[in-house]
Amino acid sequence: MRKVFTSLAALVLIMSMMATAAFASSFSKMEEVIAELIGTPYKYAGTTTSGFDCSGFTSYVFKQLDIDLPRTSGAQAELGESVERDELQPGDLVYFNTSGKGVSHIGIVVDGERFAHASSSKGVMISKLSEAYWDKRYLGARRVADL
Repeated sequence: MRKVFTSLAALVLIMSMMATAAFASSFSKMEEVIAELIGTPYKYAGTTTSGFDCSGFTSYVFKQLDIDLPRTSGAQAELGESVERDELQPGDLVYFNTSGKGVSHIGIVVDGERFAHASSSKGVMISKLSEAYWDKRYLGARRVADL
């Protein structure tokens, strides 16, 4: 009986280490992809490294992680499960109302306070959720994958 328990405990430990390694690997890959794209120009309806709009950027980053997202920010904001702002994790999608007509901008959380996105004025960049502009327009967040 003791041998069975020891074997099960070892299996659980190995599985948790593998899950942690997989999380670190996916998160590191996401960070790498985003870092390479910083400064890429904004392009309306852009989906390639020659230029992105906000949902083209999020779709491209997730595609590099073998995760397909819909094309528009509105459709992306309906995926996965809702996440409270104080529970944001890297890889969560954050969405905003920048046009006065519902979801019109989307980005990817890189840490609890910052998100990567394609800005129409500055291209792909990192911004703080606490900046007055984004804080005022924040609508919510969704977790579409466990990275």
